[in-house]
Amino acid sequence: MATAAISGTASATAAYGLDFQSLLKIILTQLTYQDPLKPMDNFQFVSQLAQFAQLQETQAGNDSLTSLIKAQSSSQSIGMLGKTVDFTSNSATVSGTVTGITFASGIPSLTVKTADGQTLAGVAFSTITQVR
Repeated sequence: MATAAISGTASATAAYGLDFQSLLKIILTQLTYQDPLKPMDNFQFVSQLAQFAQLQETQAGNDSLTSLIKAQSSSQSIGMLGKTVDFTSNSATVSGTVTGITFASGIPSLTVKTADGQTLAGVAFSTITQVR
């Protein structure tokens, strides 16, 4: 079973562009410059705070899920040692035995010895099509 490689370790904060502290600063700025004759409705204010808290929880959950996927991918790749695999290389299917694994930024990369004695390093885990 092939698992696509994690394509980066950027946290969810980068995806939204703001962290929780920045969002709180926005609310404080909004409160500071609001029209005193037309103050923000309490319901709106509490609703915004709840949305920001939910965003922070979503970011934390996303970071945890990313770590879990990396750990699972690492565990699966270690189980490949000594196994015969088929993988795609330059639009061709290649077969060989996994002889080593390297990890770069938590992403596994396999070393495979083919039937003709060639050693191929840097085989992406996601290119594996069959394990025997």
